[in-house]
Amino acid sequence: MSVARQVVVEADGGSRGNPGPAGYGAVVIDPATGEPLAEAAEYIGVATNNVAEYRGLIAGLAAAKALFPDAGDALRVHVRMDSKLVVEQMSGRWKIKHPDMKPLAARAAAILPPASVTYEWIPRAQNKHADRLANEAMDAGRDGRQWEASASTAALDSPAAAPAPSDSPAPAPSGSPAPGLLDSPAADALFPLPEDAAEPVAEPADAHSAPRESAGTPQTGWGSAPDLGAPATLLLLRHGETALTPEKRFSGSGGTDPELSAVGRGQAERAAEHFAALGTVQEIVSSPLRRCRETAAVVAARLGLGVRIEEGLRETDFGAWEGLTFAEVRERYADDLTAWLASPNTAPTGGGESFSEVADRVAATRDRLVARSAGRTVLLVTHVTPIKTFVRLALGAPPEALFRMELSAASVSEVAYYGDGNASVRLLNDASHLR
Repeated sequence: MSVARQVVVEADGGSRGNPGPAGYGAVVIDPATGEPLAEAAEYIGVATNNVAEYRGLIAGLAAAKALFPDAGDALRVHVRMDSKLVVEQMSGRWKIKHPDMKPLAARAAAILPPASVTYEWIPRAQNKHADRLANEAMDAGRDGRQWEASASTAALDSPAAAPAPSDSPAPAPSGSPAPGLLDSPAADALFPLPEDAAEPVAEPADAHSAPRESAGTPQTGWGSAPDLGAPATLLLLRHGETALTPEKRFSGSGGTDPELSAVGRGQAERAAEHFAALGTVQEIVSSPLRRCRETAAVVAARLGLGVRIEEGLRETDFGAWEGLTFAEVRERYADDLTAWLASPNTAPTGGGESFSEVADRVAATRDRLVARSAGRTVLLVTHVTPIKTFVRLALGAPPEALFRMELSAASVSEVAYYGDGNASVRLLNDASHLR
């Protein structure tokens, strides 16, 4: 019979912007001596505080399991975190409402048997080691690098951990949220849940212990907004490069339908890694054009999700300008180009789409997506003009704003849509994951 082994896991996560550049930290501690046995930290890109907290928990539990791979059910882990949300949800006392949290909770619950893990909320001042690891990871990300254990000084100013309770954890619903709440297909496939997990009670409206946990209450404008619930969040991914992209040729939906280049496929892979690290995407929707479908397929394979095609996300039909450079269009269709630049109601030569027509199409698509996506994060794989149009409409900017935005291949933008009809642009042309 294996001898029970007890360890403490302290975990933390943070986001500078919520959402913003985020990272997590976790430390495994010997409860008898307070000695750190293992550390983990990582910069995870743009994410919310709550996502970062869950990622810290996952890393801490995985590190504890890796330290004692042969312990099996004899390993007892006492988790200490200053995130009231994570502690209460993983203890089964609060329902997991936000779909972004469900696959993360599933991953955490599947690492060790539920009866092997107990949870305790602690004040932030008692979680200094993990907090400093998380900040080291975010500092590293700010500097364009990843955290390295050899450079960490987190343990130097951290007090020894309080010992874990001497009693073995009771086989209660403490470690496992109910399977009915964890309905992500990817989570079900990768981390099957125990079928006898109990249904936790409803989460109180005030589910956060500190301001940095307040991701569920959107702040719109300068005032104190009412609680409108979690927004519909649309992540807007431009497709990867094609052979036409570096040559800056018009490439719309009027005849040209190029495939991704080798560079574009590499960009799609890096985007996939980014979204996997982010851990928030619940659905992927793509333009019907080949370059988007190929990009979406790479991300979907990484996340274990399907891809739904949405005609409204296709690029503008540039008519006779398809495949031409701007200089070539000016040489051949100078008057038409001048008129097009001057008015959103003017279509390209040869029966293309005007920007006004594209805006109507994108707005209708947006309304459909938002209506079915409240509280969800949906990745849209689309093109330059649709993405700029989503952003322009969210800002209430005039049509000429389209010419004042730049979107790199495989860049990410983000718009959140709240229950009162307001929208918030959170991100534009982020290509940090490609570096």
